[in-house]
Amino acid sequence: MVKHRRFSDNPKPDSIENEEISSSENSMDIKSTLLSGSKYVYIIAIAALLSGIFTPLTINAEITTVVNGMLSIFLGLGGGILIFLGIKNQKFSTLMVCSGSAILFVSLLLIYEVAGKSLLW
Repeated sequence: MVKHRRFSDNPKPDSIENEEISSSENSMDIKSTLLSGSKYVYIIAIAALLSGIFTPLTINAEITTVVNGMLSIFLGLGGGILIFLGIKNQKFSTLMVCSGSAILFVSLLLIYEVAGKSLLW
């Protein structure tokens, strides 16, 4: 007959080993946080370049129009990220998806305002 081991049969590790394990978990946590944060920095930088940060330099457009356009794109990007994180995360998922959708709607309103076709009035 096979003897099955129970969880209580395992020997308890020394306190020194616990400290080493917790310090290595802490360093891995910081590393994973930096890596996950860097992808959002790349997304924001690409969105800024694609949204026309260099437009005033090339075609002499008004700076306020460019800033409003960039603001609308950044709001849309933030709303999309909130929806993505809300779908991926189990906690506060409904709140994050609803707030992301509201931010996307505000971004859509700003895009129509910049284009001169107001949806509000």
